[in-house]
Amino acid sequence: MSKNVETFDGWIRGRFADFNSELEELYFAQEDRSNVDGVGDDLKKAIYDEGRNFVSALREEGNTDEGFDRAFDLLGDLGLWLAALRRHEMTNPAREEKSPFFEASALGMHIGASIGVVPRFATSHLSTHNAAVNGKAKAFTRLHDEKLFLDYNTRGIFSYKRAADALMRITPIGVSHPVAHTLFEDALNALGDVARWNEILFDELDIDRFFYSVRPYYKPYRVGRHEYRGANAGDFSGINEIDLLLGLCQANDPYYSQLLVDKMLFMRPEDQSSLRDCMRRRNFLDQFLDLAPAAKKETWFKENATMFVNVVEAHGRAARQHHDMLVSRFIEKPSVALDQAKLSQVTASGPPLPVLLRSLEILRDLRMAAARDDIKTRHDDLERLKNAIA
Repeated sequence: MSKNVETFDGWIRGRFADFNSELEELYFAQEDRSNVDGVGDDLKKAIYDEGRNFVSALREEGNTDEGFDRAFDLLGDLGLWLAALRRHEMTNPAREEKSPFFEASALGMHIGASIGVVPRFATSHLSTHNAAVNGKAKAFTRLHDEKLFLDYNTRGIFSYKRAADALMRITPIGVSHPVAHTLFEDALNALGDVARWNEILFDELDIDRFFYSVRPYYKPYRVGRHEYRGANAGDFSGINEIDLLLGLCQANDPYYSQLLVDKMLFMRPEDQSSLRDCMRRRNFLDQFLDLAPAAKKETWFKENATMFVNVVEAHGRAARQHHDMLVSRFIEKPSVALDQAKLSQVTASGPPLPVLLRSLEILRDLRMAAARDDIKTRHDDLERLKNAIA
């Protein structure tokens, strides 16, 4: 690690988080907690001035060739700084044609292009690839609710990854293999953990603190002339691998394929590769349906297909739980209090909130194999399989 990279990372973990924490307390103490204008301007200036000094030095240094992990980690530090400037309204893509931060854009695009990811911070920078120092991982603030959100969101992501890994191991041995039952069970247990972590967030995360003090750091911002959407908790391949392998979502569905295209570069390269590999595999639901006429009386079929159905239902429950509990409680309901001007910039993914919520409802119902007339789900196919093992 170069000295410039080391000192910038130390600043992100130290004074940067302190400045943001102070600002969040000032914002939260107001009657209008969504207002940031004219509040803590000296702290905002310190974030900008001190951060720019580090960024300028790093741009002059150029690519230090420390390997992907170091470059990816540096991109995260840079992205956290830019996201904080966006949160504090020191930049806003709605009123700009290009980023006002020339050095940061140049550095971000250099790193992003060289390693094949978007030139902004992504979910993995604060979750699966967020190295702890002396027991503390990086965060925007020192607020309890941000730590709670990051800790349990990261647990949920790793649980999804465990489920995806178990399912991918079935592909070379086949759904009729005796060990497939064990791997389906492993996936089922991992998805049960996803639901467990979601429940803790639902019970313990403060709604107002999350909505007003945590989520605003995930807004879109520009790097150069391009506006990049905010980091999303689903920006990892595991959850999509589960969708595809179970057969609940199809890579040739225009809605779902657009989702994959939009998120691909927000994932680390190894996740991108894993997802591409998964997209060429034949899903398990179709395999079981093809085998059912000849094998439905076989013991292996009943046992493996039953466990498969349990996994499908667990995936659907987690999707319903996430949407109906977390999205509704921590995003949709608090948004009612915002005026129209601020409501238009609530979502991290860019579209207006009603558009985002409709899209998330479609994704929830695909994962649940819900019965719908307006979109194609696997509801009827799943019922056929259940009847075959009844």
